[in-house]
Amino acid sequence: MAAKKAKGRSSRPSKSTARGGRMTYYFGKARTDGNGEQKQLLGGKGANLAEMTSIGLPVPPGFTITTNVCDAYYRDGRRLPAALMKQVASSVTMLEKETGKKFGDPVNPLLVSVRSGAAVSMPGMMNTILNLGLNDVSVKAVAEATGNRRFAYDAYRRLINMFGDVVMGIDHEHFEAAFDRIKKKYRVKLDTEVPEDGLVELCDAYEKVYRKHTRRSFPQEPLDQLELAIEAVFASWMTARAVRYRQVENITGLLGTAVNVQSMVFGNMGDDSGTGVAFTRDPATGENRFYGEFLINAQGEDVVAGIRTPLPVAQMPKWNKAVHGQLMQIKTKLERHYRDVQDIEFTIERGRLFMLQTRNGKRTGAAAVKIACDLVKERRISRDTALQRIPASDLTQLLLPSFDPAAKRTARVLTKGLPASPGAAVGKLAFTATEAASRGQDGEDVLLVRKETSPEDIDGMHAARGILTSTGGMTSHAAVVARGWGRCCVAGAGEVQINEKARKIIVGGRSYSQGDVISLDGATGEVMAGAVATTTPTLSGDFAQVMKWADSKRRLRIRTNADTPEDARRARAFGAEGIGLCRTEHMFFGDDRISAMRQMILAETLDAREKALRKLLPFQRRDFAGIFKAMDGLPVTIRLLDPPLHEFLPHNAASQREIARELGVTPARVKARVSQLEEANPMLGHRGCRLSVTYPEILDMQVRAIVEAALQCRRSKVRAMPEIMIPLVGSARELEMLRRRAEVTIDAVCRAKKVTRRPDIPIGTMIEVPRAALTADEVGQHADFFSFGTNDLTQMTFGFSRDDVNSFLPEYLRQEVLLRDPFESLDTNGVGQLVKTAVARGRGTVKGLKCGICGEHGGDPDSIRFCEGVGLDYVSCSPFRVPIARLAAAQAALSKA
Repeated sequence: MAAKKAKGRSSRPSKSTARGGRMTYYFGKARTDGNGEQKQLLGGKGANLAEMTSIGLPVPPGFTITTNVCDAYYRDGRRLPAALMKQVASSVTMLEKETGKKFGDPVNPLLVSVRSGAAVSMPGMMNTILNLGLNDVSVKAVAEATGNRRFAYDAYRRLINMFGDVVMGIDHEHFEAAFDRIKKKYRVKLDTEVPEDGLVELCDAYEKVYRKHTRRSFPQEPLDQLELAIEAVFASWMTARAVRYRQVENITGLLGTAVNVQSMVFGNMGDDSGTGVAFTRDPATGENRFYGEFLINAQGEDVVAGIRTPLPVAQMPKWNKAVHGQLMQIKTKLERHYRDVQDIEFTIERGRLFMLQTRNGKRTGAAAVKIACDLVKERRISRDTALQRIPASDLTQLLLPSFDPAAKRTARVLTKGLPASPGAAVGKLAFTATEAASRGQDGEDVLLVRKETSPEDIDGMHAARGILTSTGGMTSHAAVVARGWGRCCVAGAGEVQINEKARKIIVGGRSYSQGDVISLDGATGEVMAGAVATTTPTLSGDFAQVMKWADSKRRLRIRTNADTPEDARRARAFGAEGIGLCRTEHMFFGDDRISAMRQMILAETLDAREKALRKLLPFQRRDFAGIFKAMDGLPVTIRLLDPPLHEFLPHNAASQREIARELGVTPARVKARVSQLEEANPMLGHRGCRLSVTYPEILDMQVRAIVEAALQCRRSKVRAMPEIMIPLVGSARELEMLRRRAEVTIDAVCRAKKVTRRPDIPIGTMIEVPRAALTADEVGQHADFFSFGTNDLTQMTFGFSRDDVNSFLPEYLRQEVLLRDPFESLDTNGVGQLVKTAVARGRGTVKGLKCGICGEHGGDPDSIRFCEGVGLDYVSCSPFRVPIARLAAAQAALSKA
C-alpha cells in the first residue's frame, strides 16, 4: 500500500523551474514523457497514466501539469506562472494531432477532463471538471457527430454545472433547483427521463444561473475554460476538506497537486457505453477476487459520488462479455506490473474500453495483511516487502471488536445494505457531518446516516463509529474513505428512508430518531436494532504470520503500559515482552483503598501517615503479585507514585463532607488540606520524586510491597522480574538519595523475611524533565536504566500543557506552525534531540545502559522509527498497540538496513 506521507519536504523548485522551465508532461501514442516513478513531480494519477500508456494499455492521451506549478501558484500569491498557458497550448496542439480533433472546432471538437492528482492519493478531496471544451456551437457539432443529441446536451449541462460549482463557486443547489423545474415541466422524476428538448432547455437555464451568480456569461473560448479550470484545481489543494484530510492522514511534505488534462471518452453515449471503478482484489477482506462496480450509460463521477447504486462487475459478462474479458486481462497485467493491488477507473465508449486511472488500492487493515501474505505465497514479493507494505497503524482495525455470534443470532435485522467497509459499529444516529463531529468530540458513539456522503462530510465521517448510506455502492466516496480509515460502513441500504430535517429514519417498519441506537455490521451489510454485544479478537492466521515475520526482523523489544493483571494478560497475548510502565497511582482509586489513601493524605504526623500506609500495603502487594503472575518471566517496570496528592481528594463541598464523615474528621479539616495542596501549576509542582523526597514513607511502602510480592511469587514458582522506576527526576542528587532509600528498604524486607538470595531489582528513572536529559551523564551514575516519559518531556520542552493545548493546537496544525501533534508523534527536532542527547551521555557514563520509552509515543510508528535510529532498547505502549509496535519496529529496522 502506498505510504500515507511523503518521505520529507521536497526541495523548493528554482524560479526558472516554476516560471519558465518544463511545466507539462505529455502521455500518448505519439510520445510519453513521464513514468510511474515520478509521483512527486506528476502526482500519483499523472505518473500512473504515463506508466499505463508506456506498457501499452488503452489510455486516452493527455498531459500533466506538474506539482511544481502548484507550488509556484501559491508562492506567487495564487497566480499561475506567466509561461504556463503557452506550454499548455503546445500540449493541446499535440493532443489535437493525436486525436484528430480540435479544441473549440465547430465540426469535430476536442473535449477534455481536468483532474487533480497529488503524490499521495486523496480520494474525492480535490476538484474535477469533465467535458471541458464544449460551448454553444460545439455542442451542436457533438450532437451531429455522434448522432446523439441527448448525449451532447447532457454532457454540456454537466460541464456548466461542474464549472459553475468548482471554478466559480456557485452553490450546486441553484443548478439542482433549475433541474427540478425542468423535471416538473416534463412531469418526470428521474434525471434520465428528461427528454432531449428538456436537456436543451436545461443548458439555457444553467447558463442563466451562471450569469446571475457571476455577472458574466459562461466562457465560450475553450482555452479560457481550461485556464480557469487549471487554476480551480490548484485552488482546491487548500480547501478545508483537503487540508483536513491531509491532517487526518498525516500527509505532509508535498508541493501540491498536479493537474491532469486528458481527452474525454464517454460512458454516457448509450446502452453500449458505461463506466466503472474496480479493485484487482477485495479491498475489504483481501480475497483474491475482482471487486468492483459499473454503471451503464453514465460518466465516471456518477459511480464515485454514490448518486446511483451501480451493478457489481461480476454481472458485466451479461452486458458485454468481450469488454469484461479485456478488463480481466488488464487487471492481471496491472497487478503483475505494480506487484500490488490496484484501484482502477475505466470507461467503455460504444463498446471500446479505456483506462482512466490506476493506483495502489486503499484497503482495510485485514485486507492489507491478507494481501501481503498472499503475494508472498504467490512469490510476487518478499517477506521484507510484505512487512513494509502494511501500514502499521492499520493493524488497529484487526484488534477492533466484532459482533458476538450469540448476540447477533438474536438481534433484530432491520435491513441489509452493501458491506462497504468491515467492522462492528454501535452508536446513536447523527444526520449531518457537523452534528457527528460535535457529538463525537464530546465522547459520544455516533453513526453518521446520510443519503450519500461527499468530501464535505469528512469531519463527521472521521468522528463517527460507523457510516450508513441509503445510496451508493462498494466504491462510492463513503466506502473508499471508510475503508482507508478503518471505519465500519454499510452503503446502498435502499430500504432506509432518511428524513434529515426531521432527524429520523424509517426502516424495517419502525422510526428511529437522533438519540436512538442501532448497530452496523460492515462485513455483512446488516443494519440491526439496538446495541448488539461485541467480542475482542485474537491474533491468528495471516495476522499471526505477519507478527512472526516482524519479530524475526526487529531489534527493538516491545513492552506495554499496564496497571492491572487483565491488561497485562491481554498485552502478553498480543506479544508484549514485558511491562514498560505500571502506574501505581491507578491502584489507589479502588473503592476498597481510596479511603486509606485519603487518610494518609490528611494525616498530620508521620505516625498517622505510616498507619494509613500500612492499610495500603496489602492492596499494593496483591496488585503487584497479580501483575507479576500475568507477566511470569518478563520484566515489569513499576513507577512509584507520580501525581500530586490533591488529585486523590475531591474539590466540591458535598464530597468533602462525605469524606470527613467517612474518616471521622471535620469538613473544615478536609477543606483546609485540599486548599493547602492546591497548586498554581500542578504539572510542575509537588509530584513525582518530589513526593518521595518530602514523604519518603510513601516510597518505603511501595518498595516494600514490590519486594514482598516478588518473594511471594518466588514461593509460588512464578518468576517475578520487577524494576523500580523513580519519576520526574531533575537532578542526580534526587536519584542518588531515593535509590539509596529504596535499596535500604529492599535489604530490610529481605532480612525480615530471612531471604538469603536477594532478588535482583534494577532501579532506574524516568527522563521527563529536560534538565535530566541534559545532565544524563550525572543521572546515569545512579541508574540501572532510563525510560523516557515523552508525554511530560514534550510538555516541558514545548512549554505546552497537554490539558490546555487544544485551545491553540488545531490552529497551529492548520497553519502548519507544527506539522504533527507533538503529543501523538514525537517531535524529533526538539524533544527527540533531548532523547538522543540523554542516551549518548547516559551510555557515555554507564556502558550498555538500558534505555526505553514509555510515553504515548511508544505506539506511534514514526516515533518508533526514531527510537530505532537513536538505539533505544525497547518501546512501551498500550496493550492494543503492541502489534502495531511490533510491525513498526520491524519496518524501522528494515528501513535502516
